Amino acid sequence: MKQPISNQTYINDKHDHSYYMNKAIELSKKGIGFVNPNPLVGAIIVKKGKIIGEGYHKKYGHNHAEINALNSCRESLKGATMYVSLEPCCHYGKTPPCVEAIIESGIEEVVIGMKDPNPLVAGKGINYLIQNGIKVTYGILEEDIKKLNKIFIKYITTNKPYCILKTAMTLDGKIATVSGDSKWISNEKSREYVHKIRHQVSSIMVGIGTIIADNPSLTTRLNNNEGVNPTRIIVDTKCRIPLDAKVISEKGNTIIATTDDAPLEKRKELERKGVCIQLINKKDGKVDLEKLVCKLGEMGIDSILLEGGSELNYSALNTGIVDEVIAFIAPKIIGGKEAKTPIGGEGISKMNNAFLLDDIEFKKVGEDLMIKGKVTKH
Repeated sequence: MKQPISNQTYINDKHDHSYYMNKAIELSKKGIGFVNPNPLVGAIIVKKGKIIGEGYHKKYGHNHAEINALNSCRESLKGATMYVSLEPCCHYGKTPPCVEAIIESGIEEVVIGMKDPNPLVAGKGINYLIQNGIKVTYGILEEDIKKLNKIFIKYITTNKPYCILKTAMTLDGKIATVSGDSKWISNEKSREYVHKIRHQVSSIMVGIGTIIADNPSLTTRLNNNEGVNPTRIIVDTKCRIPLDAKVISEKGNTIIATTDDAPLEKRKELERKGVCIQLINKKDGKVDLEKLVCKLGEMGIDSILLEGGSELNYSALNTGIVDEVIAFIAPKIIGGKEAKTPIGGEGISKMNNAFLLDDIEFKKVGEDLMIKGKVTKH
């Protein structure tokens, strides 16, 4: 679609508008964990240099940030400017289009951080505002907003979930002792950080080996008790999961990704217990992870925290479903040539074929070192 330009300006991060946009971004963060698969959006309304309204998208299916900001105002909006981190919607979804409410409010200018990345709607909200006489400026702190909404951007453009592979290892690269003991490799602060990630994503994935060995709950446990529990996804080719596993008996949604190798009666029994069974085609005798993530995307799952064992981790990397890796390295040495490492499988035979990380971040978490990076092609 041809973009109108007479009433539209694209500017860089150094513009004065960045002050208010940054406030909108900070507001948007309050929606983390509650709005998936929607984006994180914040909005600020300014008149004569004074903030007179603010709002953010609080929960999926509820009002968008723009509407909450408009509803918070207690004075005339004539001549006011709205700062919103994402392009206002111009279509009917769970809620009416925000552009209509903005136009009717009397707002004179809308400053937008980032265009809607959905290729089907990108720019349409901007065009509609301009066609109705509202000045539009966009491109403010755009990179910051993209980083914050990386999950939404991946999901809305590919219909596949954003996958984060998380692992914790000792300084000598072990995820457990030779006897299988792994509690705890990372420190308490690192584990708290991981629970914050669990709150942010819509699902957590492990293999059946982890369930049998550790019987985890896979829930979110934050100090304020406000964390959202992700949907639990168990990759279990032959449906070996014990019927009394915590992921079945404890509160929360559980999906078991299995194959036609799974006994029919076992599948029926799990379904009677409230488990969602997803039959996925096999690849090399195991659940086809690429087919699985496509199915999860169709189910509305926009993100996965992969906390698998070494075999599932390698399969996920090798299949190409991993977008990001977060690794915690603890200042501990345990040794043992039979002790497991974070990534198992066949491994890479040539160094120039190694999986590479880009956009690297380093952070000290207590005494642990956290390394985070985006997975690039190998």
